[in-house]
Amino acid sequence: MTQNYQMTDAEIDERFRVSGAKPVAFLLAGYAKTREAFSVHFNHGEDMFLTTLLEVQADKGRLVFDCSGSAESNRRIVLSDKVTFGGHPGGVPVHFSTGKAAETTFEGGKAFAVALPEFIIRLQRREHFRIETPRVNPLVLFARAPNGVLLKLQVHDISVGGIGVDAPELPEGVDLGVTMPNCHFTLPGDPKDLFFSATVRNYHEYESRTGQRMVRIGLQFNDLSNGDENRIQRYIAKVERERHELI
Repeated sequence: MTQNYQMTDAEIDERFRVSGAKPVAFLLAGYAKTREAFSVHFNHGEDMFLTTLLEVQADKGRLVFDCSGSAESNRRIVLSDKVTFGGHPGGVPVHFSTGKAAETTFEGGKAFAVALPEFIIRLQRREHFRIETPRVNPLVLFARAPNGVLLKLQVHDISVGGIGVDAPELPEGVDLGVTMPNCHFTLPGDPKDLFFSATVRNYHEYESRTGQRMVRIGLQFNDLSNGDENRIQRYIAKVERERHELI
């Protein structure tokens, strides 16, 4: 197996983890719709074959995937207690594990089904340098949820490509792929707000240092001007410089 498939939970940054029944089903359904190819590993990683994700059956909580052309591989996979999938849809490494595989049929042909995983690891390419924003004088995002409710969310991290924001719970209507127009925030020391639309790319629950359950939402900037990107770059450089001066 490759190194990505051997990572332990402790080694995986939580922001790469897609968890929750609905986000997991949504993401895998997208891969199934485009018939993404994955390798499936079983028998403690000793055996594998290439497969295609075929369908997510959310009502049954299971994922259907194509069987192998090898009768022996098909026999051995149902004997394994754990099945691990790995692929590179869109050039982004994706990895998830689940329980036993069971024989089923799909569109008249033989296939396998497994329970939907608890989480998926999607090692997104880090095309932009990202920093955590200061807790003193934090950035605050203002946006409109799809139901029209005004959102005021503290920014946790920022790059030229997007931001991560924290919320006590996932706002109604906010989900993977949803785009929110007319978002804005103010950079400290900058008199002019940055206005943009943002698309939800990921979210996950976590426990804050005070023990409170929170949701962190990853948003991608869609339409920043070159000037606004430069303003963000200058802000990031300023924060980094101030942090190094404190060391």
